[in-house]
This record gives sequence, C-alpha cells and structure tokens, in this order.
Amino acid sequence: MTVAERVKQVTARMLKVDISDITDASHFVRDLGAESIQSIELVAAFEEEFDIEMDQDEALSVQSVGHAVTYIEAVIAEQK
Repeated sequence: MTVAERVKQVTARMLKVDISDITDASHFVRDLGAESIQSIELVAAFEEEFDIEMDQDEALSVQSVGHAVTYIEAVIAEQK
C-alpha cells in the first residue's frame, strides 16, 4: 500500500469521512471538516501509522492530503 493510500485511510478513519471523498487536493479543515483537536489527533495517527516522529508545528501547517503525503514521505526518508 502506498503512503497516499495509507494517509487517506487514516484520514477517513479519524475524520469519519468516506475514503472516496478524499483526494490529494482535499483540505483537512475546509473540505473534510477537521477541527483543531482533530488536526492534533491526525498528526498522532500518522506518526503511529508510519512509525515516525513529526515536528508538531510543521505537521500542523500541512493543510491538504497531498501535502501530508509529501511531508510524510520526506519524514520517512529522513528517519531511515
């Protein structure tokens, strides 16, 4: 499974949205309805899913699903 597929699965589970409604362009707050506490929970869920540690401020600045995929791929590459 790709990073993008896993990001979408985690996003769908955490925000209780249908995975088919999630695209790379989906904005976590505007399109998927994430509230600030959910954004923090999403960061934690991504860290757990990918077994990585993300910088909290950097991670919370990520606003779209596609940006999250790019960011997580970069963190994975750094931490290997």
